[in-house]
Amino acid sequence: MKPIISASELLSESAGARPPVLLDVRWALGGPPGRPAYEAGHLPGAVYVDLDTELAGPPGSGGRHPLPDPEVFGAAMRRAGVSADRPVVVYDSGSGWGAARAWWLLRWAGHPDVRVLDGGLAAWTGELTEKVPAPEPGDFRPEPGALGLLDADGAAAFARSGLLLDARAAERYRGDVEPIDRVGGHIPGAVSAPTTENVGAGGLFLAADALRDRFTALGAAEGTPVAAYCGSGVSGAHEVLALEIAGIPAALYAGSWSEWSADPSRPVATGPDPQ
Repeated sequence: MKPIISASELLSESAGARPPVLLDVRWALGGPPGRPAYEAGHLPGAVYVDLDTELAGPPGSGGRHPLPDPEVFGAAMRRAGVSADRPVVVYDSGSGWGAARAWWLLRWAGHPDVRVLDGGLAAWTGELTEKVPAPEPGDFRPEPGALGLLDADGAAAFARSGLLLDARAAERYRGDVEPIDRVGGHIPGAVSAPTTENVGAGGLFLAADALRDRFTALGAAEGTPVAAYCGSGVSGAHEVLALEIAGIPAALYAGSWSEWSADPSRPVATGPDPQ
């Protein structure tokens, strides 16, 4: 199953006998909140999901966006109408970050059929509505573990024995700037792979072969285990999604730099090179 769906494909499926559940996950780092934008216009039938409170736990020692409690996450998904036997399509404004976080969480929690709207709302050519739906509750109950998940020690091990990709902007990887976390730089051994290079015109993902070439050039050789991280586990999910499109399974270090850099005992590398 492809992890992304085009706007034209979604238009067709939404008009079919078994339309997917639609989740609106508009979110931006530092705000503004996505709910007002959702209320001003969204895909018909889409339910708003709040990334900070429903797709993440409270910030703390596990980072700025630690994984939510599975029961809390499951309850939010059931309220949104998500069931185990019905496909789900998630979208955001177009960056793909919020939608990728929802995609990753649902897949990690065992949902078998989740896709991201390629290009997000910006690619949608159908109608929008201000009507907020009241879906029938779903039956989805998380069974975590379907996708690879790393803690800090696991990420350090990947950087030594596999390929650990840093999905943040290159200047944050180098440590030139750090607008959010305690210190700038990257996990020693990690390779810079900004998410901006996963997409092309209109924010659409590159073709599978182009993504495969990109990640192969970064070191994703056959038989090499791959993982990704970012600032707090949001854009890192976008990297895992791009790898999935390329046919390369990858784990996510969900705590990411916000967890790693909060511990002064953990080493920090700076500059353009992995070490």
